[in-house]
Amino acid sequence: MFMDSLMLGSLTIYRRLLAEHVFVPKLDPLLPGELDLVPETKAHLPATAHLPTFGHGIAGIMAGSTVSFIAAPVEHVKARLQIQYSAHKADRMYAGPIDCLRKIYGAHGIRGVYKGLAATLIFRSFFFCWWGSYDIFSRMMRERTNLSAPAINFWAGGLSAQVFWLTSYPSDVVKQRIMTDPMGGKLNDGTPKFRSWWQAARAVYQENGARGYWRGFLPCFLRAFPANAMALVAFEGVMRALP
Repeated sequence: MFMDSLMLGSLTIYRRLLAEHVFVPKLDPLLPGELDLVPETKAHLPATAHLPTFGHGIAGIMAGSTVSFIAAPVEHVKARLQIQYSAHKADRMYAGPIDCLRKIYGAHGIRGVYKGLAATLIFRSFFFCWWGSYDIFSRMMRERTNLSAPAINFWAGGLSAQVFWLTSYPSDVVKQRIMTDPMGGKLNDGTPKFRSWWQAARAVYQENGARGYWRGFLPCFLRAFPANAMALVAFEGVMRALP
C-alpha cells in the first residue's frame, strides 16, 4: 500500500513538473477579439493535458526510480522469506520479516539490506512502458468510444499493466535471482554466486535457456489486469474527487 501510494503520488508530481517545465506548449498569439472564441473547456483542462505520451513514460521512469528505494529492501526481505521451504520453523533461518531484516543488517549493514537495488531500478525503468501505454490507451478510448471515465481507467489500467509485464518480466526474474542469492559472510547462508546483474542474467539463460526468463509468467500476467485495473479506477476516481 505504501509503495503504491508513493509510486502514484510521485508519478503525479513528475507529470506536473514535466508538463510545466519541459513539455511546455507553444501558444500562438491571439488576434484582437480571438480570446472570446477560446472554448471555456480549455480553462478546465488539467495542467498535464498537453503532456505527450513520451512525457508520461519519462514520469513513469522517475516514479519507478523513486519508489525503488522503498521497494528494494521490502522485496529483498520478501524474496528471502519465500525461499524458506522447511516445514519446521526451527529449521528456518528467519523467523519473520523483522528477524530477516535484523539479521541481514547485522551481517552486511545497509548495503546488505539494499542488495538488488540496481536490479530493482532496472526492473522499474519499464514503468516507461506502463504509463506511456496507459496514456495511449486512455486517449484512444476517449476519442473513439463513449465509455465513462471510470470505465476508461479500468480498461486502460488493466491493458497497460499487461504491456508492462510483457516488457519487464525477464528483468523481474533476474531481480529475484539476485535477491535470493546467498550473501555469505557473517550470515553464513552459503557462497554468493553473482557479482553483477549480467552474471545473474546469464545464469538464468544457461540453466533454462530463453524460457527461463518467463518462468511463472502466466499467473503474474493473469493477475496484472484485474489488480491494476481496479487500482487505477480507485486512484483516478480519488484524483477527480479532490479539489
